[in-house]
Amino acid sequence: MLIDAVSAVGRGGTVFYHDGGKLQYEVEVEEPDPAFAKMLQQAIGGVEGEMRVALQYLFQAWALPQKHDEYRHALLETATEELGHIEMLATAVAKNLEGAPVELREQMSQDRAVNAAMSGMQPRQLLSSGLHAMPVDSNGFPFNGNYVVASGNLAADMYANVMAESTGRLLATRLWEATDDEGMKDMLSYLIARDTMHQNQWLALLQDLGDPEDMFDHLPVPDSFPDDKENEEFNYSFMSTDVNEPQDPEKRWTQGESVDGEGTFSFIREQDQDGPKANLQSPNPKTHNEVKEQGEDD
Repeated sequence: MLIDAVSAVGRGGTVFYHDGGKLQYEVEVEEPDPAFAKMLQQAIGGVEGEMRVALQYLFQAWALPQKHDEYRHALLETATEELGHIEMLATAVAKNLEGAPVELREQMSQDRAVNAAMSGMQPRQLLSSGLHAMPVDSNGFPFNGNYVVASGNLAADMYANVMAESTGRLLATRLWEATDDEGMKDMLSYLIARDTMHQNQWLALLQDLGDPEDMFDHLPVPDSFPDDKENEEFNYSFMSTDVNEPQDPEKRWTQGESVDGEGTFSFIREQDQDGPKANLQSPNPKTHNEVKEQGEDD
């Protein structure tokens, strides 16, 4: 594995070590494919990628107080695993670019521009990294830290983690379908399996936060907000925004007990069309937002 994280219990910190030269899982490419290397970049620096979850779990862990040390440790363990996944994918990109032509392939379709965009490698993989992986997505867009969700609320973050692992697994399955290279299929099969575990472990952590029999025990997030401070007329009502006369579909989300067990679902129509107006004040004249009407003096 590339990196090991040891949670320094009692000292409030984490020590990172690297084990150079050892991949977490074998990465083999039978036939280099620059086009597939370009697609793999999404799994590195895309919104569904490993950089996102690695940083997400790290920042979530670093925000936890001492009393949640067991959860902090679990997040650090998985964040470190995800760093190893980045190394695997970077290795796969480099192997797929080995022997790649400096110019785009000669076997192009009639529309050379379309082929270059859809089948060619990322120009920056040559120009900026010398035929290696980069912290970008499949379109060459740099990794964006705004992808990272670390709210400081452990329950909210776990829901975000399940979503991140779900879309990551979806991406990995699509990449698996996009290649015939057995080595790449094998690597992706491993990543798909780890996404299966990560989804389940975060759901299990949600259960551990509250009633073990009910992973939704802590809903709504944040559950610490006083119930009497929210508008209880609308807190369990499904609101239809259909301009026509809406009918209650009589589904699970419009009737019966709410998922958190604290209310009863209902169905209502959006506020009356003769409801309150915005009634904004005239803008500050220094903003110069007003449009001078015809005949009006300066």
